[in-house]
Amino acid sequence: MITFTLPEQKQNLYSDYCQFLIASFTNRTQTYFADHTEKWSHDQLNRFLRNENIPSSEPWESVKTDIEFDEDGYIIFDDVVLSKAFAKAIEAVYPQWSGSDKKVIQGIGIVTCVSVNSKTQEYWIIDYRIFDKAHDGKTKIDHGLEMLHNAVLKKHLLFRTVLIVCYNIKNTKSIRKSQGFFK
Repeated sequence: MITFTLPEQKQNLYSDYCQFLIASFTNRTQTYFADHTEKWSHDQLNRFLRNENIPSSEPWESVKTDIEFDEDGYIIFDDVVLSKAFAKAIEAVYPQWSGSDKKVIQGIGIVTCVSVNSKTQEYWIIDYRIFDKAHDGKTKIDHGLEMLHNAVLKKHLLFRTVLIVCYNIKNTKSIRKSQGFFK
């Protein structure tokens, strides 16, 4: 379900690409997407992503009526770096550690928040942020804390456990200190 207005062809492309991103665990590039669909080309997807402004509230708006709440569930915060090895002048492209590549690469960092129903093992992407510290001054942990705050206080999500990828114990301590709703 798309909550912002797009012509039908763009809605179909958006839906297909979102499903690809959810299902793909290793390669999320536009080229890989185009190579595995007969319907869309790399150029069509590239133009769509370049010209459309998809707000970070869109994932929640798309799933909030379908999500199956589970007080024993969990939310997962993870980050991914989309490789942009040949980018010369793309905003938000920075050298970043890529766990997939096991090295620092040029790429766009995205922090995601996923809600998981522990009983059905279904999951829903509920939020995301683009890591662009040069423009907003926020770290990936700052984005995660903001999404956690929104999940609890605005979306009223039920969950028992928070899973977060962090490489520094200070990050975990800052999460515990900044959130009054943790025991």
